[in-house]
Amino acid sequence: VYSTADAEGVHVRFADESVCIGPPPPRQSYLNAPAVLSAARIAGCDAIHPGYGFMSENPEFAEACEACGITFIGPTAETMRLLGDKVRGRAALSERGVPILPGTGALTEEAEAVAAAARIGYPVLVKASAGGGGRGMRVVESADRLQELLGSARAEAKAGFGNDTVFLEKYLARPRHIEVQVLGDGRGNAIHLLERECSLQRRHQKILEESPSPAIDAETRQRMGETAARAVAAVNYRGAGTLEFLLDEDGGFYFLEMNTRLQVEHPVTEIVTGTDLVTAQIRIAAGEPIPYKQEDIEHKFAAVECRICAEDPATYTPSAGRITGYHEPGGPGVRVDSGFMAGSVVPPYYDSLIAKVITRGQDRQHAIQRMRRALLEYLVEGVKTNLALHLRILRDPDFQAGRFDTKFLGRLLAAREGGAGVEAPGGTL
Repeated sequence: VYSTADAEGVHVRFADESVCIGPPPPRQSYLNAPAVLSAARIAGCDAIHPGYGFMSENPEFAEACEACGITFIGPTAETMRLLGDKVRGRAALSERGVPILPGTGALTEEAEAVAAAARIGYPVLVKASAGGGGRGMRVVESADRLQELLGSARAEAKAGFGNDTVFLEKYLARPRHIEVQVLGDGRGNAIHLLERECSLQRRHQKILEESPSPAIDAETRQRMGETAARAVAAVNYRGAGTLEFLLDEDGGFYFLEMNTRLQVEHPVTEIVTGTDLVTAQIRIAAGEPIPYKQEDIEHKFAAVECRICAEDPATYTPSAGRITGYHEPGGPGVRVDSGFMAGSVVPPYYDSLIAKVITRGQDRQHAIQRMRRALLEYLVEGVKTNLALHLRILRDPDFQAGRFDTKFLGRLLAAREGGAGVEAPGGTL
């Protein structure tokens, strides 16, 4: 399916059949459930894969699919309501032995928030109960800013997700962000597919991911994986999902939230474990068992993923427009998942992600070296990109040594004016 803004899109050009579902604004097209379901009916579909955005975590859409006799390739609406909602998810998984940070339930009154923040201790994090991608999140350093930031978080959550419910959580100053991939069959069986390191973020948006994480040892890896698999099995989770954790400086891990869908960075897991998560989703939705055994899941390789976005490297604002020149890297151990080509238009209405570059190596340094070589081969003309930013990260000695946390990228960017430039297609950073 496509909106009129994506009429020239690669996914439209190469699809066997495509149906236009509306004008560019998401609520009139990609978030328009009746239009999507009508397209499925026209095309004679018996299942819908929701991707990893828009309605992929929308329980009402999952119910509408089932009501129309169409299989929703993902968890049940009931499970999404339980785990996709951050407030309910925290409570449900805490009851099943998953460690969580001190926090609150859904906040309804300001006085309640003031009292809870004082109890938890500043700084605290205001978080939207729905959605993701860092929207509806605010760090509150002191009581005098709580009311202001609570209001702005609610407004952003309402605009982005149609739900202004927020809650508070203890804010860790310098954590690592580690997530665990899971697969469940919906009948009480589940496995984990190891972890992904996701600490390289800007404004809570992931920029670079890798596996294995350089921050955890084999014992911690096993405990995190077993904790995640046990928890989702207990709620009869169906399909692919990810439990996100914060890892503190002492090695303790705490549940952050669950994404009840496939994630952008799923190729990292596929490469290091030799699995195919999308095929697994489809098979499980068709009623088949999980196609892998826990004992078969291991780190066969190291992998790094860089998200290549159409954005101005100076301001980080999206850079919409027509791509006039395009060349993807290739060679051994290089995978590119992209949605654009020469002549494609990057529309201003959606996420600015152009492609994901994933490299495989025998170890972390091998994967990093391949990534650096691949990015130097990547050519995108006509729009601005963050290629130079990735090359700067890969060159940084702290990153190469695995010494970083979720604040690393902010520190790197703050220091860039005084540093030397880094080579990149089209210029330096």
